[in-house]
Amino acid sequence: MEKHDHTFHYNHSFNLECGETLPGFQLKYTTLGKLNADRSNIVWVCHALTGSSDFTDWWGDLFREGSAFDPNTHFIICANILGGCYGSTGPLSINPETGKPFYHTFPLLTNRDVVKAFDLLRQELKIEKIYTLLGGSLGGQQVVEWAIQQPDVFEYIIPLACNAFHSPWGIAFNEAQRLAIEADPTWKENDLRAGSEGLKAARAIGMISYRYYETFNQTQAEKTNDKLGEFRAATYQRYQGEKLVNRFNAFTYYTLSKIMDSHNVGRNRLGIKEALHSIRAKALVVAIDTDFLFPVSEQKFLAENIPHAQYAELTSLYGHDGFLVEFEQLDTIIKQFYNQKTLRKVLS
Repeated sequence: MEKHDHTFHYNHSFNLECGETLPGFQLKYTTLGKLNADRSNIVWVCHALTGSSDFTDWWGDLFREGSAFDPNTHFIICANILGGCYGSTGPLSINPETGKPFYHTFPLLTNRDVVKAFDLLRQELKIEKIYTLLGGSLGGQQVVEWAIQQPDVFEYIIPLACNAFHSPWGIAFNEAQRLAIEADPTWKENDLRAGSEGLKAARAIGMISYRYYETFNQTQAEKTNDKLGEFRAATYQRYQGEKLVNRFNAFTYYTLSKIMDSHNVGRNRLGIKEALHSIRAKALVVAIDTDFLFPVSEQKFLAENIPHAQYAELTSLYGHDGFLVEFEQLDTIIKQFYNQKTLRKVLS
């Protein structure tokens, strides 16, 4: 089954929650599979912080023959987030009003802006109903927000490793990463590579929050007692920083981390619980038992306050990143959910 890349152009002023306006935008999106006759097989994926619209690149095992979302029977869509750097409008895009890249002048975005842009794409594609909306981490936040904004669109939602509002703990981690970027003397420049060294340090900070103590014990422990330097854990952190810099940029990272921080479904509504109570989709909330950044208490809160939601936990060595790794467990849990069987761990 072939996948296809597309670009949606919105050529009108786009009002943002912060009060500023974008002079239009574009979204890169990827599709896989084929729409059935009654358009009832649509699965929409929301990607995580540094992901792209190519969901087969970072979550491919969940979208293969025999999986819960087999492309032979489902039509799968994923759009690169507004503010991203994989084909959607973001800080490196040309501002049509100046003819130059936005860089530091790119406005503050929120998940509500991101979801509103996604919904414009949905309308452009003449999609009235979405069978399942799913995503993890930042993408999971967008799943929850979109299900509140458009409660009649989704039959099922699957938010993974996310929350109803971003915690002080999570904001502190993101701020530490932004401070690392700001400490890079090139950060103030209007240049594609500005803040690159700071981004390496930011990613190293982030990796600590995405994994947990035992992850490093089991994957980065030394094989000898004799070393004085060049420890595996240290070189691993440097490797992760270099790897991200080669495919991302500091402006986008800074922008998207702010989107995550501002996530609060209760803002200017009747409160967090009331907002969650408005969700009408059948929900499966998935947590990871070792998640250091989005602890299971946050997913239990979602499941307790989304009407008739089911809750399940993945067991993983990989902390927050477990939702990208534990395919077999996740696939089984999702199939059980659709079959309305008792999940392995149900919220009591």
